Amino acid sequence: MTTPFDQALRRYDAGTAERADLKLLTKELLKLLVAKAPGHAVEVRVPPYGAVQCIEGPRHTRGTPGAVVEMPAELWIELALGRTDWPAARGSGKLRASGERTDLSAWLPLVTE
Repeated sequence: MTTPFDQALRRYDAGTAERADLKLLTKELLKLLVAKAPGHAVEVRVPPYGAVQCIEGPRHTRGTPGAVVEMPAELWIELALGRTDWPAARGSGKLRASGERTDLSAWLPLVTE
């Protein structure tokens, strides 16, 4: 049986993904990141679809977090699936990372195809 994630990924791969597909893929992959790297030291943002706190370290509770990683959904999906790596994502100019512990390469990819 095909899951909604699989269906959305098929549309993404075909270049026909809609906003709902990007949202589903982003949120599911962010959940996997939190499961793999629990904690509250780094906020990973994939606007406008989601943001999570992960990685062990000092907890952030108010205002702008000290460690933030932000990128578009397509780059997040490519990273999480192992279709691109952290250095390439950093070099793309589409990923912003500031603060300690913002190198996510130790936890990526989240899904191997």
